[in-house]
Parts: sequence; structure tokens; C-alpha cells
Amino acid sequence: MEVFQILGKSLSAHLLQVSTTLHGILPYSIQGPLLSALGIVTYVSLIPSAPPSFPSSGNGLWYTAPGTIWVQEFLPIGNGYLGAMLPGGTNQEATQLNIESLWSGGPFQDPSYNGGNHLPYKQSKIAAKMQNIREAIFSSPTGTIDNIDEIMTPGDTYGSYASAGYLIATLDSTSSVSKYARWLDLDEAVSRTTWSDGSTTFLRESFCSHPLQACVQYLNSTTSHVLPAVTYAYTIAGVDGLPAPNVTCLDDRTLSIRNYVSIPGMLYEILAQAQAPSGLVSCSAVSGASPPNATLTVLGASETWISWVGGTNYDMAAGNAAADYSFQGPDPHNNLVALLSSANRTSYAEMLNGHIKDYTSLVSPFSLSLGQTPDLNTPTDQILARYRTSVGDTYLEWLLFNYGRYLLASSARGALPANLQGLWADGYSNPWSADYHSNINIQMNYWAAEMSNLDVTQSLFDYIENTWGPRGAYTAQVLYNISEGFVTHGEMNIFGHTGMKLGGNSAQWANYPESNAWMMIHAWDHFDHTNDVQWWKTQGWPLVKAVASFHVEKLIEDLHFNDSTLVTAPCNSPEQVPITLGCAHAQQLIWQLFNIIENGFEAAGDTDTAFLDAVISKRQQMDKGLRIGRWGQLQEWKVDMDMPDDTHRHLSHLIGLYPGYAIASYSPELQGGLIVNGTFTRYTKEQILNAAETSLFHRGIGRGPDADAGWEKVWRAAAWAQLANETEFYKELTHTIERNFAPNLFSMYSSDGIFQIDANLGYPAAVLNALLQAPDIANINVPLQVTLLPALPLTWSTGEMKGARIRGGITLDFAWDDGRLTTATFTVDQNVAGRERDVIVNYGGRVIAQFRSNGGYSQTVSSF
Repeated sequence: MEVFQILGKSLSAHLLQVSTTLHGILPYSIQGPLLSALGIVTYVSLIPSAPPSFPSSGNGLWYTAPGTIWVQEFLPIGNGYLGAMLPGGTNQEATQLNIESLWSGGPFQDPSYNGGNHLPYKQSKIAAKMQNIREAIFSSPTGTIDNIDEIMTPGDTYGSYASAGYLIATLDSTSSVSKYARWLDLDEAVSRTTWSDGSTTFLRESFCSHPLQACVQYLNSTTSHVLPAVTYAYTIAGVDGLPAPNVTCLDDRTLSIRNYVSIPGMLYEILAQAQAPSGLVSCSAVSGASPPNATLTVLGASETWISWVGGTNYDMAAGNAAADYSFQGPDPHNNLVALLSSANRTSYAEMLNGHIKDYTSLVSPFSLSLGQTPDLNTPTDQILARYRTSVGDTYLEWLLFNYGRYLLASSARGALPANLQGLWADGYSNPWSADYHSNINIQMNYWAAEMSNLDVTQSLFDYIENTWGPRGAYTAQVLYNISEGFVTHGEMNIFGHTGMKLGGNSAQWANYPESNAWMMIHAWDHFDHTNDVQWWKTQGWPLVKAVASFHVEKLIEDLHFNDSTLVTAPCNSPEQVPITLGCAHAQQLIWQLFNIIENGFEAAGDTDTAFLDAVISKRQQMDKGLRIGRWGQLQEWKVDMDMPDDTHRHLSHLIGLYPGYAIASYSPELQGGLIVNGTFTRYTKEQILNAAETSLFHRGIGRGPDADAGWEKVWRAAAWAQLANETEFYKELTHTIERNFAPNLFSMYSSDGIFQIDANLGYPAAVLNALLQAPDIANINVPLQVTLLPALPLTWSTGEMKGARIRGGITLDFAWDDGRLTTATFTVDQNVAGRERDVIVNYGGRVIAQFRSNGGYSQTVSSF
């Protein structure tokens, strides 16, 4: 039997405020019990199995009680443009809303905002200061200095991604509730809630349609012809700092919710329109409300739904000098009216079916089975609660893989890429501004996209082109005295914050001009997997060339070791304190970047051979960032100062192991020659990999004193997989699940309940790297090495992967049984754009196939 405590309307509104306030100040581990004690929800559930319409494959999340805590219990839906978080309420549903571009700060709040940069007249002084900093590093006995504050700038009015408030749907019923269930269907990208209220059974469905750029919430009764009265209202309760908007009746079916995110600030608007084909919809102003308020009421309907669209006057195409870096576009109202009109021209069934068709067309080209058996008798939160490191649960591990792809598909297809929280944030000011941290986080968001055949990267490259490029060119000029290309640093908002952000001795976070180089690896990976030459010529190559142009000019001669190499200085290994020279992370990334120039030059149709020659020359001279230190480690810095007990969250000096290839595809001929203590040395690949393994082991399991984040564990898991260590891979992966995932399977930065989506989105990449590896190589004329099942855990003894994409425009299907590969089929795209390459396929330590990737070629291997 279930017991559900029904709340009166006014009490429910107050308790919503209490709930949202408490979750902002209390660790999530104690919020649930406290909220239950307050009477917000009380459930005793004996539901024995998943709801009847839950996917039979188990591909979804389901629960037996509504959520009360946003960060750990609400369920996400989104289409890239809009997001929503759903508690799964019954008689009242409080849907938290997000608009992808709704930000405080920037030029909307401060017209003098300049992206955290120095003013032009300071360029010569900054150049002199930069030279002094470099000389101080070179002359220092330790090769380090204390700070570089004098060239940094405060991050004033940097801003934050902000919540867009709550849509409240209230059903006029006070009977007791039974037979409750809520679930998120990952096959259809639809959230559903069902319950019985007396003798009546209700169903609520919610989804965000990408084709319509709208979100929809539907309600009907499966056992009654007429619904009780339904009202729709809007509130900012719990979003402290967001000014109360004007809520008015646009017409008799539509609410207009309109205001600025701050005063002054960005303009936003939400239009929410109710439909009830067999009923009456009315809109009523709330008497005496200030600012204006209004509600929608639905009477006598057998079904009803509300569609909402939202937008701002942000326009990243206006983030350039011609637009005075205003980022300001038109009032969103007319566009929203058109979107809403288009969305509601069709029936609800057509809207739903169109959404499902669009979503499945995006995610279905790829599939993965780990031999899992779905547990349809245990709610998702209970499955997670019993999960244990190294013991595992194949079903949950498979589900998290699909959930990661769902979250990326739901957050990355708007005008802006997935941010630090994907698309979902419930505060006015969110942790780290829910921005774009570019020293691991935004990159990890997209690690799995190419190999899992998920076409969601266009907004990422548009964002870089429009918000990094224009003002980043100014930053290159004024901060580094470089007139070529563009640069950004460790933290980015949507307003072109390309400067080096000062906040205390913040070089460890801010001194990261390699952020652009890392993102160009993603640009190359996209081209290398798709062979989309037109995209490469028009967007990919211009970005890559601009970034390489900057780094060609930025590398300088090493006057500390005096070994005739070129290095970066000053540099910080991301989020490490030492300010020094020749950081391994930077050197490996720039070396990979220069390889892209050589490998992509011909396909781009570029004729600037002088530029190509300059890149190749600098690549030959530069330090490659690979040195073995005094305790057998791969050094994080050119100066051997690594400590064996450093369990720092970042694996920055191992970027060449994963996700890069400077270590994984190490070539003694191309990278091995260097001077160590006055002696010429050429490391073997075995030596480099052993040193990387030593460093990885000493870095710990991702629970050091500096953090306990999910993303650091996922990165470690992927790195262990690259080393073909299935035991350490699985231990780290399962430790992530036990330690860092909430009941709604959101990844937690820490036990305090801070949500960061990077572990959710990086998790599929770690799983993929245990099953399939095809790391890049320095030269496209070198055979591509593909390895099948390199780190297969014992618990995944049977499985299948279909539709995986590897470099060269190749699709791969393969299966295994009893821990052994059974079949593998490679199919090359018809049009490989003249980029044929040799491919070598490895399994179990030996070569099982070799072929040339000629267009349309297909080969199946079934004998091992």
C-alpha cells in the first residue's frame, strides 16, 4: 500500500520555496530526509516492477516517488535550445526551465565589458612584463616563479548561466494517490509520470522537441472522460536573484513571461500556450499583482497540453568588432511567436511522434550491448544504492552509457554547446557559472561523440568561431604581442571572455593559452572521422590554421636548459601551482596541433606553403613534452619536480595517453631525440608507456585532498583502458559510479551535491576505450592501428557494438562472446575524399586483418 500526503495549493507553493532554498544550502545527502520531515512528500511504495510502458530493454530510469531535490532526483529533458527538470509531481508539477543563452553579466550588464582583456594602450607595457616574466623563469634556479598577476585581469561581470524559473501545473484533485511511477524513456527521450487518484488514473508526458524548438507537457486520464480543472502558472521561487518578470496574457491561451535576467541585463521571454481540443482554455490576470501576473486555466477537457518556447536577445554572431562585441540580437518575441505557432499547428500525437522520430534518427545509428540483463523489478535509485566498486552491475553500466549519450544529444543541438552542466541549472548563479571550462570539462563533454556516431558538434565549432575567435585575436595581440590567430584561456562564458582571469594567485586556473589547441584536436577528430571536406575547408581548417598561427609565434627558445628547443613560457600544467616552462601538457598538445596542419593541409586546398613550412620547422625544433623523471614517472614539467604523492585531479601530462596520442602512438623516430642531463637520449615506446603507467598509478583513484570529482575518475578509467589494464579500468569506472552518481544518475563533483555533467558525458568515452581503440597518428601515411577489446572486463563477457565510427570514415560492427571476439565488419564510406589510408586491426596481441580504406570497401573478420 502507498501513502501520499496531498498538499494544499498555498502550502505547496511555500514548500516549493523551502525545498529550492534548502537544496541550495545543504548537502544533498541530508536534504531528502529533512524535506520529508517537513511534509513535502511521504511515500511508502510496494510497486513490484517497472511501469507497463517502460522500455522492455530496460533503457530508461524509473522511480516510485516524486523527486524533491533538484540535483539528485529531478529528471532532465532538453533539445539544446531549451531544457527542463522534472520532479514527477502528481496534482502539482513544478517544472524547472532553462534557456540555453540565458546568462547574467557580459556587455548586457556592463557596456564596458571587454572580455577580461587589457586596454589597447597597455600592449607595449604588457609585452615588456611578459618578457620579464620569461627571463625570470629562465634565470630561476628552479625554473619557476611565484605569480604572473601583473599580466592578468579581473573577471568583472563575467556572469553566470541562469535558471529561467518554474512552470507550475496544478490539477484540481485532492484524493489519495496510489500506483505511482515516473520514468525517463531513453529510447524516446520522453519523461512520463503515472498515478491513480481515487478511481482515476492519470498520465503526464513531457519532452523537448528539437525540430519544433519547443517543450511540451501533456496530461490525460486513461479512465475518465473529463479531467479536473488544470491551471498553469509561472514562478521564480527558489531562483534567488532573478528579477520577477511580467507574466501577462498574450491571448486567451498563452502566457507571456518576460523580463531581464538582471537590471540592466539580457532580455528573455517565454511563451507558454495551452491546448485542450475538447475543453475550454482561458487566461486570467491576477488581480493586484505587481509586477503583473497571470495564469491559464483548462476546464472540461479530456486531455490538455502546454507547449513552451523561450529565447533571449543574445546573438553570438554579434560578438565581433563590427558589432562592437555587443552580442546583442533582436528582441526574441517575434521569433518565439512564430515558433509557437508552428509547434501548435499539429496534433499532440504528431508532435510526439515527430520528436521521437528525430531523436531516434540521431542516436540509433550506433548501439552497444554489454550482455546486460535489465532489472525491471528494482527502481533506478535502488539499483544505484546497492552498487559496489569492482563488483559492478552490467545493466547499470550499460544504462549509464546510454544516459550519457542522451544527455549530450539533449544539450548540444542548440546554438550553444553543452556547458559545465550540459543545459540544466537551477540557480541564478551556478557553480563555476555553469560555463565552459576548457582545460578538461568542455573537451570531456564531447569525447564520445565521434566514435559513437552522434552528430552534435556543430554548435561547438560555431561557438568557438564566434565567441573565441574574434576577441581571442585581440587577446593574442594585446596580451602576447602576436598578430596572428587567436587565443583563449581556462574559463569561457558566452561573451568572448578570452582574457586571463585574475582572482588571487589564479595562474593555475587561468594561465592556459593551450585551450584553443585542445579544441582544435576536436576539430581534426571531426574531420578525420567524417571526411567532410566541405566543412573542413569552410570552418574546420580556418579555425585550426588560426590557432596554429598563434602557437607558431608563441613558442620561444628554452634559455633555462639551453638545449636549443622551443617551449612555452610562462606555463601552468592545468590547475597545478608551478609557473614554469615547457609544461608537458602544452608541449604535447602543440605538437599534435602542428601534425594536424601537415595532415590536413592538402584536403583544405590551402596553398600557403610558407605557413606549412614554418609549422613543420617549429615542430622539429620544439620540445615534445616527453621526459622520464627521477622516480620513473613521465614528467609533468620539463623541470623534474613531480612528487610521487601528488594525487592531483588532472592528468594533464598524460593527455597524450588519452584522449590524445603523443604517448599512445609514440614514435621514437619522430619524438624520441632529446637532451637529458647533457646526454642525447631516445626513449623507446615501452619506456614512455611504462613511465605513463607509473605516473597514472601515483595519481591515485581520483579522491585526493583537492577534489573527489566524477570526471577525474572517468579520465583515469579511460587512461587505464588505453594501457590495456582491464582490472584498473573496471575498478576506476565502477568506483566512479559508486562514488559520484546521484539517484537520477547525474554526476556529482563532490558529496556536497554540486552537479557537473562532464563525468556523465565522459563515461561513454571511457567505456568505448575499453572496447575499441583507434588513436590518431602523427602522419596520415602511417597505418592506423585499430585494437578490439583491449581492456574487456570479465563482467562484460558477451556483447556487441554496431555503428561505431573510426578515423578514415570507417564504420565498425563487432561482437564478442565468452570474452572472445567472434566477428568484426569494417565498412568504408563511399566517398573518402581522396584520404585513403592503411588500416591494421589488432586483437589479443596480434594482427587479425589489414586493408586499404578505399571508398566502399567492406571486410568481415570471423576467424581469430
